[in-house]
Amino acid sequence: MNDAGAPSDKPDAASQGGFDLGSASEAAKPYRVLARKYRPASFEDLIGQEAMVRTVSNAFETGRIPQAWILTGVRGVGKTTTARILARALNYEKPDGSVKGPTIHMPDLGVHCQAIMESRHMDVLEMDAASHTGVDDVRQINDSVRYAPTSARYKVYIIDEVHMLSTAAFNAFLKTLEEPPEHAKFVFATTEIRKVPITVLSRCQRFDLRRVEADVLMNHLGNIAAKEGVEVEPEALGIIARAAEGSVRDSLSLFDQAIAHAAGHVKADAVRQMLGLADRTRVIDLFDSLARGDIASAFAEFRAQYDVGADPVVVLSDLAEFVNFVTRVKAVPATAENVAFGETERVRAREFAAKLSFRVLSRMWQMLFKGITEVQIATRPAAAAEMVLVRIAYVADLPTPDEVIRMIEQNGGGAAPATSGASSPSRSAPVSTMSTMPSAPLRAPQGGPRADLAARPQMASPAADAAPLLRISSFQQLIALAGEKRDLMTKGALETDVRLVRIEDGQLEIALEPKASRGLVTDLSRKLELWTGRRWTVVISNEAGQPTVRAQNELARNQHQRAAESDPRVREVLARFPGTRVVEVRRLAAEPPEADATGEDPIETPDSDDD
Repeated sequence: MNDAGAPSDKPDAASQGGFDLGSASEAAKPYRVLARKYRPASFEDLIGQEAMVRTVSNAFETGRIPQAWILTGVRGVGKTTTARILARALNYEKPDGSVKGPTIHMPDLGVHCQAIMESRHMDVLEMDAASHTGVDDVRQINDSVRYAPTSARYKVYIIDEVHMLSTAAFNAFLKTLEEPPEHAKFVFATTEIRKVPITVLSRCQRFDLRRVEADVLMNHLGNIAAKEGVEVEPEALGIIARAAEGSVRDSLSLFDQAIAHAAGHVKADAVRQMLGLADRTRVIDLFDSLARGDIASAFAEFRAQYDVGADPVVVLSDLAEFVNFVTRVKAVPATAENVAFGETERVRAREFAAKLSFRVLSRMWQMLFKGITEVQIATRPAAAAEMVLVRIAYVADLPTPDEVIRMIEQNGGGAAPATSGASSPSRSAPVSTMSTMPSAPLRAPQGGPRADLAARPQMASPAADAAPLLRISSFQQLIALAGEKRDLMTKGALETDVRLVRIEDGQLEIALEPKASRGLVTDLSRKLELWTGRRWTVVISNEAGQPTVRAQNELARNQHQRAAESDPRVREVLARFPGTRVVEVRRLAAEPPEADATGEDPIETPDSDDD
């Protein structure tokens, strides 16, 4: 709904003295834009505001009509139009006098309806608070409100953009607004409800007019196109509805412009060109390249869009919109049934939602959100946009910072062991990585072959097949190997989810924690074969096995902490500073370790922590 809701079916009067003026009269009329031509005239014409209509309907039927309403919402959702409909309903009267009071049922034009809807009725006064902000303007209303209406049932004061009134004007309004005469009603409209004083809000019945859903706008535009005899593609209607962002007036203005731009059949490509939008299919192709970590294809696709006139900010914004759509489809699959999106978008979104994890989609959104701001302020927007695409593709399957921190914490705060060779992998060799979810087998562009979006393991290169076989004889060596391979997820799983039963070179027997991943055994077997160059047999044992590495580390930390708390020096510190506690026990690196009388490691005096 907006200052143009559902189209009215009431024909204009086109006759005079009993003679039909025909085409000559029509030709003499000036063109009326769609937003004015199809402005709602009754509550039945309003679209997308069912809650407000139901409340007003019940109030009129029971006679519980307040002295003031305040309507709020974004531009173009129909605040002023609704105010006029309220004024018409309050004063609805048939020529035969059959209607005795306010009603929302107005099938025909009443005595006052035409004048009210055209803003020329003497008893319905409209004031724009943006240009009448002072206390003198409100004083005129206070003086005139005492007099009875000349012909209508109620005097109705419609004040648009009421938040623009000054503080003194609001204060001057309070008494009249709280105790108006029985024949006076007030309807306020504003886009900035937070700027209206609470003393005014408490005296009004408030209605928050909602943005109209895109699919509702599409149906509305389709009905208007049929009445206007305009051929339009459904995809073009969807583009206009999404661009309007819930405003019916904006959607009708854009539709009016699209009809003039197309000069005939309104096509989706013409609407995109008019709005400066990139082709949605090409945006999806760009998304596909980024998800696969294919920088070359992403650059080529972006440059192709840029060369035909696409704004880099618009390209990234469209890309972010598609990321949001895929995420919504993954969370709520029924979202893919929204007809406001094209068939290609819905089909491809389902495919990506099935293959990509929330982690990947969330990170893409965050990087695009930040990157759009960078491109907006950059002196070379195209180059800045390309750098954003590089960042997105490069970190496609890397763990997020919180996942890295969690792995470090689960490892007891220590850094994962790594050799100098593993700390800087060669760009010429593919790097094996592991996604957090089997549905997100993405990989960063490390210079090796691109990984498809299918869930299949990364194959070892020929150089890896020729490497000498690696022998592992202890569980600690296995954990260290995962750290060297920079596979933090596997390393963390070995430390927190696996209880060792026995290990030999080529054989691993383990027990699993209840929270362990179901595919952990398969992943371990595959990765061990890839890392060591030999087949590994990984089986789950019925034996309990040793405690997990994490549990052993926690036990060791607790023992050190208890030993520290029993040290006389530490007890003296704790007694002198009540509320302190031992937080961490570390070995001093500057001195060689010495055992105390209890045979424990030397103890560093802990910092106080006032918890």
